[in-house]
Amino acid sequence: MPRDHIEPGKDLIANQLVRYLEGRGIEHIFGLCGHTNIAVLSAMANSKIRFINVRHEQISAHAADGYARVTGKASVLLSHLSPGLTNAATGVANAALDCIPMVVIAGDIPSYYYGKHPHQEVNLHADGSQYEIYRPFVKRAWRVDTPELLPEILEKAFLLAESGQPGPVLVNVPMDIFSAPIDLALWDRLRANTKTLAKPSIDEDTAREIVSNLAGAERPVLYVGGGVALARAYDELRDFVNHMQIPVSHSLMGKGVLPDDHPLVLGMTGFWGMKFTNEQTLAADWILGLGTRFKEADCSSWYPDYTFDIGEGASKLIHIDIEPQEIGRNYPTEIGVVADLKAALKVLNKVAREMLPKGRKAPELVARIAEERRAFAAQNIEMQQSDAFPMMPERILADLRAAMPRDAILTSDVGWNKNGVAQQFDIYEPGSILIPGGFATMGFGPPAAIGAKIAAPDRVVISLVGDGGFGQNPAMLATAAAENTPVIWIIMNNNAYGTIAGLQKANYGLTHGTTFPKASSPDEQTPDYAAIARAYGCDGVRITSADGFKPALEAAIASGRPTVIDVAMINNPTPTSGHWNILDIYSPDGNVGHVSTD
Repeated sequence: MPRDHIEPGKDLIANQLVRYLEGRGIEHIFGLCGHTNIAVLSAMANSKIRFINVRHEQISAHAADGYARVTGKASVLLSHLSPGLTNAATGVANAALDCIPMVVIAGDIPSYYYGKHPHQEVNLHADGSQYEIYRPFVKRAWRVDTPELLPEILEKAFLLAESGQPGPVLVNVPMDIFSAPIDLALWDRLRANTKTLAKPSIDEDTAREIVSNLAGAERPVLYVGGGVALARAYDELRDFVNHMQIPVSHSLMGKGVLPDDHPLVLGMTGFWGMKFTNEQTLAADWILGLGTRFKEADCSSWYPDYTFDIGEGASKLIHIDIEPQEIGRNYPTEIGVVADLKAALKVLNKVAREMLPKGRKAPELVARIAEERRAFAAQNIEMQQSDAFPMMPERILADLRAAMPRDAILTSDVGWNKNGVAQQFDIYEPGSILIPGGFATMGFGPPAAIGAKIAAPDRVVISLVGDGGFGQNPAMLATAAAENTPVIWIIMNNNAYGTIAGLQKANYGLTHGTTFPKASSPDEQTPDYAAIARAYGCDGVRITSADGFKPALEAAIASGRPTVIDVAMINNPTPTSGHWNILDIYSPDGNVGHVSTD
């Protein structure tokens, strides 16, 4: 509708939507065009908001996910209907299972055509129900039925995405509503509304009970998860640990919430966890769980002989989480508290200093943790210094850590670059590692790194990914080139879906469908990801010797250019010390895990 035909005091929803997002401080929107959302894109043409264009909607969803993890605020994803929405679904579901706030705004068919099956409508079993596709994993899915409802729905959407246990929400908008004029007053009245909600804390009596139990325990252990990162409770956690001198174990998603060189960090638990860590959590008399779901891989499939033995006559659990459903889900809980972890830890620190002015001392434990670290490091020295090519995964990690700035952001994917990193790679800056945890989505890391770099342009951002994960969406390189986003992608190229290949080889003696055709030498292996990078306008380097990797990485960091470094790697499995139930399914009569496929 031309502007001169719009009544005074009104404007098109698309224009008002963009102004509303500007008012919320939104600086970037990720997405892909379609005939249902070009009214919004056109309204953004003269906006301060930058539209991050992609070549596939899954890329936009993962990039928006990485962006939100770095900023701590809800990112915005703009999608087309049907195939656009389903293409983005994997990335949005990944964000949902990791509790990442995101507002997905999706175009839909015109509201007056519901059920008539116009172009691209999804209506095989129900009319007007495109938004239902996201219902299993988003916190809420709205269908906007009248133009006047959109302002208040968007306000609710941001508040819900960022409050409680964060997560994505969907706002589904028929395309005719984007182009409808409504009163400016419907948007103006939202300005006085709060944009953030006060978060629940813990009362001092409960805090005293918790501190008293921990202070009187013989073998207390903290078990921290991704909820600490979501709450940005890094400083409060460090202060509590320093005062109480309680060792800290962590889940996969809790990696890096306390620097790995902190003297009380035990390491990761579970199947891919550290043997020493699993021993400490198994032997604990009191466990304080902070922002964790006690998920399967982190808990050795909840078998009581490997990682946690919580319940009558065993460890006692105190569990603090923002989401009530997480407390008591997998283990009986002695004390359960629903609270924001930043707020709760502030109270716990205050009470701990009142009850124990001089703190709690554990010098023998600190010394033992240091000794265990030295022993574990000694086991890996030969691999870390190996000149073998294809490279040992341990050498790749060691050279990366040596070249990577302490505060650089690292995105992982799945396989060695996730499990091996969580187990063996030190993270020094809290919140500087982005991991696909709950959904474990292959292909998350490369586009998430783009979102992270856009959110933190002054920090080095590196994506560590396997060839299987990088091959999911290499078109994200086009976005990196267009946006001049100097991410460095390191491909740990084992020519396979390595973790699954090792699992299949161990249990079935073959690698059918899990490896790719081998070339006569690594430099002839296809695809040539370095060449693909150059074709997209990025830099690409193919490593030909172990000694060539670190200099190439240092050069890429110095260049300020988006760069792909393709590194041939031996497919050795990540060591495991815990247990995984699937092994009992595949090989119930044998102690079988993963093996090398090289």
